[in-house]
Amino acid sequence: MSVREGNLEAPTRHPLDWKNPEFYDEEKLTQELERVFDICHGCRRCLSLCGSFPTLFDLVDATDEGEVEGVAKKDFWKVVDQCYLCDVCYMTKCPYVPPHPWNLDFPHLMLRAKAVRHKKGETTWRDKLLSSTDALGTFAGIPIVTPTVNAVNRTKPMRAAMEAGLGVDRKAWIPGYATRKFRSIAGESSASKVVDGERTPGKVVVYGTCYINYNEPGIGRDLLAVLRHNDIPFVLIEKEACCGMPKLELGDLEAVARNKDINVPQLARYAREGYAILTPIPSCTLMFKQELPLMFPDCVDTLAVQEAMWDPFEYFVARNRDGLLKTDFKNTLGKVSYHVPCHARVQNVGKKTADLLQIVPGTELKVVERCSGHSGTWGVKKQFHAQAMKIGKPVFRAMGEAEPDYISSDCQLAGHHIAQGMEEGGMKAAQLAHPLSLLAKAYGI
Repeated sequence: MSVREGNLEAPTRHPLDWKNPEFYDEEKLTQELERVFDICHGCRRCLSLCGSFPTLFDLVDATDEGEVEGVAKKDFWKVVDQCYLCDVCYMTKCPYVPPHPWNLDFPHLMLRAKAVRHKKGETTWRDKLLSSTDALGTFAGIPIVTPTVNAVNRTKPMRAAMEAGLGVDRKAWIPGYATRKFRSIAGESSASKVVDGERTPGKVVVYGTCYINYNEPGIGRDLLAVLRHNDIPFVLIEKEACCGMPKLELGDLEAVARNKDINVPQLARYAREGYAILTPIPSCTLMFKQELPLMFPDCVDTLAVQEAMWDPFEYFVARNRDGLLKTDFKNTLGKVSYHVPCHARVQNVGKKTADLLQIVPGTELKVVERCSGHSGTWGVKKQFHAQAMKIGKPVFRAMGEAEPDYISSDCQLAGHHIAQGMEEGGMKAAQLAHPLSLLAKAYGI
C-alpha cells in the first residue's frame, strides 16, 4: 500500500467510460481538464516526472492571475501533447487519486483528450502510421527486402526525408526489422512435464509482442531458452495482433477494441486451461493487466486474461520461491546497470527483474528507477526528441556512473534510448542486453 499525503488507501482505478457519448463531449472535457489542472497547479508534486506538468505550470505562471482560469483553453492541448501515458504520476506520486474524493486520474484524462481529438479526425497521418505496428512489421522477414529497408533507413538522406515527411527526428534511434520473425525461429513447443508450483502455473503461453516478432526476435528466443532450461512447457499464441498500446496512446480506442477481439479470446482459452501468460515487453503486459480490463470491465475473457498475465521475471521469481527455478548459473554477468521502465514500475509487482539477476553469482547490479524519456513513438518525433533526451539525462548519467559491462532495461526501446544518450554524453560504452538475454547468458544457454 502506498502512503500518500491526504490519502492513506491504495489507489484504485475506475473503468474507462469510453463508450459513453459524454466521454467525447469537448465542453465537458474542457471543464474536467480545468478542474484537474487547478488541483495539479495547487500541488505541483509531479513537476519532475515529464513535460506535461512543467508545461502546465509555465502556462499558469505566465498569466496575470497566476491561476488556471487565466490559461487559454486552446493551450490545454500543449499539456496533453506532452503526456505519453507512462502512468507514473497516478501510481507513485498523486495524493488525490481515487478513493480520494477529488477523484483525479491524470493519465486517463489525457487519454480522454487524445480520444476526443482522434474522434474529431485530428490525428496526423504520421501518428497513425507509427502506431500501426503490425502494418510496419510486414517489412520483417522478407529476403532481400528486409536488409535493403534497414540499410536505406540508416542513410542520412532517408533520415532527412523521414524527418521532413514523417516528423521522425533524424537523430533519434529507430529499430531495424528482423531478417527472420520470432515465430520462424521459435522452434517447436516444449513438451516437458508440467510441474505446478504453489504460486505459479507450470505451463506457459507466450504472447510474442510486435517488437519481438518484427524487430528483435532474439529476446523472445532467449525467453523460450530459459523456459526450456527450467523444464517449463510452453506454447505460442496461435495468431496475435498488436496489444493495442500504440493505438491507446493515440486515442484510437476503436482500434484497441479490434485488436482485443483478436487476442483476448485465444489468451482466455489458455488462461482457463491453467496456463500462465508471459509477454516479454512491459507495455504489452500492462495493456492486458490494466488498460484492457479498464476498457472492458464486464468482459469475462478479458478478466480471465488479466488474472493469468505475468511479467516474465515476476513469473520466474515466483517459480524460484516455489523451489522450481534452476539456479545452475554457469556465467557471471559482471557489472550491470539495470533500468526499471515506467510500465514495469506501475504494475505493482516490485523490482522482480533485479531480484532475479541479483542471485546470479558474480553479478554487481545497479538499479535505476526513473523515466528514460523514450516512451514508444513519442521520443522519436521531431517536436519531442530533444525533450526526450533531456528527460533521460539523469538516467543516462546514473546508468554510466559504474562503468558497467552491460546496460539493460525490460523495455528494449528504453534500452536503446539510454545507449544513445550515454554515447552522446561521452560515457564509456557498455553492451546493451535485455534482462532475458542476460538470464540466458547466465545459464549458458
